[in-house]
Amino acid sequence: MKKDHRRNRDDVVWSRFFWCTIFIVISCVLFTGFNFSSFRFLFFPPPERLQPEIVPRWRMDAVATAGGHGHDSPRKLDGKEKKVWIRETVILPDQVLLFLNYPPSSAATSPRLLTRDDLDCVYNFSSSPTARQKNASRPPNRVDGEIVRCPLLDRSAAVSLSVKSADTYAGGEVLLNARPARAWHSLAYEALIDRDNTTVVFVKGLNLRPDKLYNVSRFECVYGWDFTRPKFILRSEVISIAQEIARCRTPLSLLTNPFNSSIKVTVRVKGRVTLQSVAQPRPNPEPEPGPKPHQLCICTMLRNQAKFIREWVMYHDEIGISRWFIYDNNSEDEIESAITLLTGSGYNISRHVWPWVKTQEAGFAHCAIRARPSCEWVGFIDVDEFLHLPSGQSLPEFLTNLTEGTGGLLLPFQVGEVRVACHSFGPSGLTQPPTKGVIAGYTCRLFAPERHKSIVRPEALNSSLVNVIHHFHLREGFGFVDADRVTMVINHYKYQVWEVFKEKFYRRVATYVADWQDELNVGSKDRTPGLGTRAVEPDDWSSRFCEVNDTGLRDEVVSRFSDPLTGTLPWEDEAETMRQGL
Repeated sequence: MKKDHRRNRDDVVWSRFFWCTIFIVISCVLFTGFNFSSFRFLFFPPPERLQPEIVPRWRMDAVATAGGHGHDSPRKLDGKEKKVWIRETVILPDQVLLFLNYPPSSAATSPRLLTRDDLDCVYNFSSSPTARQKNASRPPNRVDGEIVRCPLLDRSAAVSLSVKSADTYAGGEVLLNARPARAWHSLAYEALIDRDNTTVVFVKGLNLRPDKLYNVSRFECVYGWDFTRPKFILRSEVISIAQEIARCRTPLSLLTNPFNSSIKVTVRVKGRVTLQSVAQPRPNPEPEPGPKPHQLCICTMLRNQAKFIREWVMYHDEIGISRWFIYDNNSEDEIESAITLLTGSGYNISRHVWPWVKTQEAGFAHCAIRARPSCEWVGFIDVDEFLHLPSGQSLPEFLTNLTEGTGGLLLPFQVGEVRVACHSFGPSGLTQPPTKGVIAGYTCRLFAPERHKSIVRPEALNSSLVNVIHHFHLREGFGFVDADRVTMVINHYKYQVWEVFKEKFYRRVATYVADWQDELNVGSKDRTPGLGTRAVEPDDWSSRFCEVNDTGLRDEVVSRFSDPLTGTLPWEDEAETMRQGL
């Protein structure tokens, strides 16, 4: 009996312990679930998949402490909220990009945009084993709005900014804390929310081959604040992916929640590490339905072309171009002033700062999205390329006749792209840049055309936005036609005087084309015949690439543009001024 009584008592004790434990566990789960669920639904409505953890306040990386503010977050200085802070840092092959975060422009206390005169780049070498000094400072290479370009002194150095202007911060000089640096070779760098609410992400480091669509099941899109320490990560499917361009299904919460303005997006190969990102998805404004304001626009990517852009814009305006999208790829000349002068004269030009190196294909895809709402057709050409219509037609007339009449041919598709052959001109015996501009100065070219460039309908582009050598993949039902060279060609002033041409050795802009200094694909058509990989002027450079004397476009320009009294062309004075100022 005593044993039975003791057994019953033990059973009661264990039963009470068991139910107490269950009660405590359930209470903890309910309490924790309430807190996480409440926060999750406040900021991220269903149905996305989520990893819910509370995101801590931005914290300062331990090594990024040049100036003694290592205990502060990027947003704070001595415990006080800063008006401006460094949002991101990216190390490019030859410079460091710092992205500043400004408060909304509508804010009453919003500071003015900082300029190059306001800033110094500050370097902390404490983590560099070979550094001979602890700190250094240099003026920025350039400041464009929120982007500051600093010289690259040491890849291991933490780079911050010293603000010298007392009117920006009470108390005078202030240090903007450094941020952990992102490696350029593996980075999502730009993102746009397209009109169908998908996110187009531009990403470096996937190492995908050109001109090829990949299986989307291998990839996923990732949205969040910090991908190295996953907090509130949202995952979504990839709709298409090729080259450096991925199209993602945008989470509903990102489209509807105004609190998500600081969220970034990247692309991940499943089973591998998530790539870092500085890409914040931003919507591309779409106008009200109706006719597009521009029949023909141009997208171009350039670097240090200020002395040539006036002739290029004024000529193309005369033949029917009405809108220009300029992607500035790290210029160090007076390109901004040159564009300002042109816009002040009534030309519709926008300059888009595009600091990403060797990303021309991605830049053209980005430009196609931006141009689509306002342009029926978009030409993708460089500043040394000029569309020439020997027939005397305007470009709009040419496109109308070609796409509607199609030369009397019945085509099984709608025309979505016109491909135009390029004639490459040489130095034409000159040793100095021609004072009247490239059209009047260079008149001798190679006999056979080289490659082609394209004029496309943005509405006809494949959603993947794949493009190679200036032509795009098209949607089903659309095709391309080749322009008859008797009707239209491109004069490509490719091989100019050595003083100008040698700048091409700095870096090629295309992703899949080797730089001319690299010992890769030396026999490629992208190389200059007989030049090699060093920027050394051949003795006979001025007489090279001269097989046909072609003065057709020069004669037309002199006839249409020359001042009847002086014989000068309208871009001569400005071109000379730019040349002397460089």
